[in-house]
Amino acid sequence: MKMKKIYFLLLLFVGSFASNAQQDPQSSFYFNNPLSYNPAYAGTRGTLNMNMVHRSQWIGWDGAPSTQYISVHAPVARQRIGLGTNLTFDKTGARNSIDWMNHASFQMQLNPNNLRLSLGVSGGIQKFQYDFNGLSVTNPNDPNFTTPYNKSQANFGAGAYLYKVASDNHVRQASYFVGLSVPHLIERNIDNNIGNAITQRHYFLTGGYVFPINSVTDIRTSTLMKFTQNSPAVMELNVSALFYKQFWIGSMYRIGEGLGFNTSYQINDNMMIGYAFDLPMNSMKLNQWGNHEIVISFDLRPRNNAFVSPRYF
Repeated sequence: MKMKKIYFLLLLFVGSFASNAQQDPQSSFYFNNPLSYNPAYAGTRGTLNMNMVHRSQWIGWDGAPSTQYISVHAPVARQRIGLGTNLTFDKTGARNSIDWMNHASFQMQLNPNNLRLSLGVSGGIQKFQYDFNGLSVTNPNDPNFTTPYNKSQANFGAGAYLYKVASDNHVRQASYFVGLSVPHLIERNIDNNIGNAITQRHYFLTGGYVFPINSVTDIRTSTLMKFTQNSPAVMELNVSALFYKQFWIGSMYRIGEGLGFNTSYQINDNMMIGYAFDLPMNSMKLNQWGNHEIVISFDLRPRNNAFVSPRYF
């Protein structure tokens, strides 16, 4: 009974403030999976890329968030067009959602030094579900708890991505990017139209820069800022070091929220695996074991195509 009460309180916290809170799922590997929030990223790696991410948040709490991402994208039409798709599965308590977005981008080269601009759009389906019938409630006649919710709705997104990469493995030059995106333009009601719970529009601003130190070490810095109406801005900072073009290790700071580290290993030109851990620094840190995230990434390309490995972004 005690655990049910904790479970219910957590749901109330998530549900009651849904209209004012950051709602898009978080990811410590945001720099490895930009397609989940920016359609302009589609095709910019120059390969057929697949990313799979699993995140378990607030380990030890009943009903804690669990999120999975799957994304696939590739360039076509002489790498001027990018096409991709991504699926996001998110579950928090008795609520769960499925987000399926398809992306298209147009890429243009701005100068001879491989500075490129990609403009992207996306469209897809968002599905929201909840069923509170199994919970202990004080008012069993509340329609929020007597009527399960299951609805799918269309949504659209847009973004821009400015980036520069080295042309081949023999050229050492800084790589950088700046991105701006709105992954879901339409705000939707998600509570049977009996309350004020809506999906808020999120604005993402991202950036990153790589500093080549020597033939062994590169330093990558990146940041993500997320803005939502009636909610504090979220800002993440990450600094990682790459050794021997294979092994990444870094630290992250989510301002006012959490601190953690990430590591990944480039097994070969086609496959990378990674792990991230972060621990809340606010009131959420009690009685839990932090947030854990794993990523697996694949890059496939035709043999006659030039390719830079590893890719920094």
